Amino acid sequence: MYRVWTLAKHIAKYEDNVNLFDLQLAALLHDVADWKFVDGDEEAGPKAARAWLASLGVNESTILHVEDIIRNVSFKGANVETKLSTIEGRIVHDADKLDAIGAIGIGRTFAYGGAKGRPLYDPDIKPEQHDTFVAYKNSNSPTINHFYEKLMLLKDRMFTQTGKQMAEHRHEVMEQFLTEFHAEWDGVK
Repeated sequence: MYRVWTLAKHIAKYEDNVNLFDLQLAALLHDVADWKFVDGDEEAGPKAARAWLASLGVNESTILHVEDIIRNVSFKGANVETKLSTIEGRIVHDADKLDAIGAIGIGRTFAYGGAKGRPLYDPDIKPEQHDTFVAYKNSNSPTINHFYEKLMLLKDRMFTQTGKQMAEHRHEVMEQFLTEFHAEWDGVK
């Protein structure tokens, strides 16, 4: 959360008319009760954020905005459009996706794959371009496939100019890693 919050504040410096209060709340809460860790419940995060923010007396319009961002910020499949209508949502999206790629993204991918008991790589299992969120959520493909099913697609899904610029370098880091990984896997390096 800290990295996404920091990235969101950085991106916001280059955007106009950003509600920094809503932005920071959404960035800090974007992964609260994430569906991946609560039996696939896509509404757990928005509900948890609403309950906490309401307990603090946050106004209803901010709560609705933060809920909307949390509900729509997640990647839902290669062929599923991301629907975020506010600049705050788009900034949190870009910050979240930047955290998923590059060196930290590589580390996160292997940590998650290991925690879920997924194989590192199986050349006989090809990556899939999921057409629905259900298909994406139910995928148990090898960890390396995740790069092709999600991470390598994120550079072209950034909303903000700053997000696009930052994603270029992080994308290159992943390309270099995958080139090296496949060369070592094939025994040519």
